Amino acid sequence: MTSADLGDRRELLNRLERYYDAVPRPDSRVEDFGPLTLFVREGQGWPFHARPASGWSGAVSAADVNRVRSRQRELGIPESFEWVAETTPALRAAVEQAGLVVREHPLMVLEPDVPAPAVPEAVGGAVVRIVTPDDPVLPSALTVAHLAFAEPGTDVGAGLAELDKTVRDHMDDEPVERMRARIQAGLTRVAAAVTDGTALCVGRHQPVGAVSEIVGVGTLPAARRRGLAQAVTAALVADARSRGAETVFLSASDDDVARIYARLGFRTVGTALTAEPYAQRSA
Repeated sequence: MTSADLGDRRELLNRLERYYDAVPRPDSRVEDFGPLTLFVREGQGWPFHARPASGWSGAVSAADVNRVRSRQRELGIPESFEWVAETTPALRAAVEQAGLVVREHPLMVLEPDVPAPAVPEAVGGAVVRIVTPDDPVLPSALTVAHLAFAEPGTDVGAGLAELDKTVRDHMDDEPVERMRARIQAGLTRVAAAVTDGTALCVGRHQPVGAVSEIVGVGTLPAARRRGLAQAVTAALVADARSRGAETVFLSASDDDVARIYARLGFRTVGTALTAEPYAQRSA
């Protein structure tokens, strides 16, 4: 790798760091712990995490990590940390010394000069579309993500019966209204693969300026291996670029999933790391 390539990679990772620092701020209270920043969600929703303070390049100790963990326990939120290995290399040793379990995720970017993948009109018996705030498919789109991540991987599992029951039993109006407000505010864009008015696969991207991250791409376990996730990802890329995103990126759950995204033109530029206590991860 030439010095120019290294410089380009460094600038790219710095751009992602600025994004990581910016994206939680509209929905959180920010608490400063020196080399670490804790984002505390304001209101309902999935709790945020701690990560390196913006621009921090110094040492990080296990004591720093434990100070944040103590505050997370005090607040009753998960003891979770997220960062990029290449940007903050010292943090891994600190969190492992503090007793946390670290997991690696390929960090992948679709370069601006790489053509966006084609969005199929239909795939696997479903039509892929961007979900609008008043779209009746929104409740099932939110629910299918929960079922998908409850059964990670590519194995076939829970199907439409479980999806319908989960929508009826657990998806009240609050999560739907919260997502509807985020879509209306332009903080989140949602794409779904839909059949007969029900989402079988869903994903989101979250634009901040000229950068957007694709997150939460999940398929109903019974509908896996039909190409739905690739189609939803393609729709999200197309939407992000149509809204001015020059850098579109994501973190793959593992190397197998990374190979799927590589077929769409994404390339690995680093390693995203997550850490939490072993008991919490097991739960």
